[in-house]
This record gives sequence, structure tokens and C-alpha cells, in this order.
Amino acid sequence: MQYVELIAVLAVVQFFFFGAMTGRERRKSGIKAPAITGNEAFERMYRVQMNTLETLVAFLPVLLIAGKYWQANLVASIGCVYLIGRFIYWRAYVSNPEKRGLGFMLSMLSTLTLIVFALLGVLQVNA
Repeated sequence: MQYVELIAVLAVVQFFFFGAMTGRERRKSGIKAPAITGNEAFERMYRVQMNTLETLVAFLPVLLIAGKYWQANLVASIGCVYLIGRFIYWRAYVSNPEKRGLGFMLSMLSTLTLIVFALLGVLQVNA
């Protein structure tokens, strides 16, 4: 099984799930597109979706690059930490944004670790 690719697909599925949750909050709140303000519950879920999109831009490429050079189980495990961090971030942010720190840190640290792995892998091959 291609664990790294599975994590990449799950990260995209997670993003779509957050998008669906944002759409649900939009309908519940009555906020009409293109507005993104006016209801705190909607705004919180929207920020989870947007922050996840912002992190995916870095996470997906380094996950796949690191997976090319390092053991798939290790890279996939780090990717799992990212996914778990995003879910913790989601749950915390929608209930109390001040408590989003753990989820944010898990997502960021796993992405930073993958950046280092990707860089080391590329530099070792080209050295």
C-alpha cells in the first residue's frame, strides 16, 4: 500500500470535509455568498477551512517529496500527525479559538519536519 499517497488523499478529503462544514454553517447562519462575516460560528468554521487550505499549500508538496526519499511508514506517520492536528484545530477553533494552539502546533511541526526531510532528501541526491 502506498501510505504516503493515502495521507495526501486523506488531507484533501479532510479539506473537502471542512468545506462542507463551512457550507453547512453558511446555510444555518443565513450568510449569503460572497459575504464571510456576520455570524461568529460561520466565521470560525470559515477560518478553519481557509487555514487548512493555507497549510495544504506547504504540506502536500513536502509530504510527497519527503516520501520519495525517506521510508514511507515514517513519512506517512508524520502526515498522520498533521491530519490529527487539523482535526484538533477544527474542534478547538469552532468551540473556543483561543484553544486552537495544540492543533495548530501539531500541523505546523509535522509540516516543518517534512520540509526538513524533503530538503535533506533532495540535497543528498544532488550532493
